[in-house]
Amino acid sequence: MTAHPRMIVIILGAFTALAPLAIDMYLPALPAIEADFAATSTQAQITLAAFLAGFALGPALYGPVSDGWGRKLPLYGGLGFYTLASLACVLATDIQTFTIARFFQAVGACAGGVIGRAMVRDVYPPQDMQRAYATLMLVMGGAPIVAPLLGGWLITWFGWRSIFATQALLGAMCLALLHFRLQESHPPHLRHRVGIVGALASYGRLLADRSFMAYALAGAFGMAGLFTYISGSPFVFIQYHHVPLEQFGWFFGANAFGFIVAGQLNGRALGKLDRHKVLVAAQWAQVILSTALLAVAVTDFAGLAGLSPALFLAIACIGFIAPNASVLVMAPRGGAMAGTASALMGMLQFAIGAAASVLVGLLHAHSAIPMAAVMLGFALLGPLSLRLLPPAK
Repeated sequence: MTAHPRMIVIILGAFTALAPLAIDMYLPALPAIEADFAATSTQAQITLAAFLAGFALGPALYGPVSDGWGRKLPLYGGLGFYTLASLACVLATDIQTFTIARFFQAVGACAGGVIGRAMVRDVYPPQDMQRAYATLMLVMGGAPIVAPLLGGWLITWFGWRSIFATQALLGAMCLALLHFRLQESHPPHLRHRVGIVGALASYGRLLADRSFMAYALAGAFGMAGLFTYISGSPFVFIQYHHVPLEQFGWFFGANAFGFIVAGQLNGRALGKLDRHKVLVAAQWAQVILSTALLAVAVTDFAGLAGLSPALFLAIACIGFIAPNASVLVMAPRGGAMAGTASALMGMLQFAIGAAASVLVGLLHAHSAIPMAAVMLGFALLGPLSLRLLPPAK
């Protein structure tokens, strides 16, 4: 049975949501994982960095394969890999094995995002792509709201390993959706199979494409703020501001809600505006609001009551940056380049996100200052990336 066109993007959003679920569900479990494995806090933090590293490297596997062999085959492989790696996390007996399993879980999870973007490019015409990406963000953005709450509930009742058992079940459900509800979107006459050398050449052409790099980096630097928040917020909320573990999900999800609202406003109310201009405005808004966030963190103005609205607004800007950057990257690159372009964009996004997460850990201090400072630093790089654009003709 083939899904309705509107249902297709929701299913693709579910595939894409596997990655944020894999991150956000286990954030409340970090102290329990650390205690269970008798690990240090640094080793526990490395499990998140390992996931982001896997997510940065994994897209290289899927882009050329999906362009040459179709979208469904690599999706089967990625979702299956995710499911098995989730089970490996359940069965891990030490922090090293768990970290390796997290890396491979990310390699599987990234198939949904990479190939999902390419399938949107296959199915939707350019004028409808922004709304389709907004729907993807609605499904994907809901994950950070639900995931910590679900993770906290699972930890309380069944222990932290139940989180990864649940993720394995979700992976199996996505495999069923893929098999029974989605048709191949990349027809054989548009496929272009290349070997390793050809794949590297395709990536090289994109790296030399100033327009691609400008918009891909713009999206990646914007999203770095979200990854900074994901990696820094457990410490800031739970340890520094003493938010109870069972309430962490509400605080964490409230800020993600701004990301969702902004994404929907961008896709519907602002859909007819110039995407480049909206992107630039959102970048500078992120800079200004991240500066305000750093000022609140440095002064500790009003404590958590002062920090929360500043975080909400700074993260909401990403809801305008991410979909516009994605459309500006993907719209000109269809057919045999869609998967490769989506893969390279994903690699850049998560490599920079992993760097942001590691930087927050290295700057670890007894305040919200490192998180706010890293968010501001990457926000400033966003407008600079657009200087790569070739001169207008």
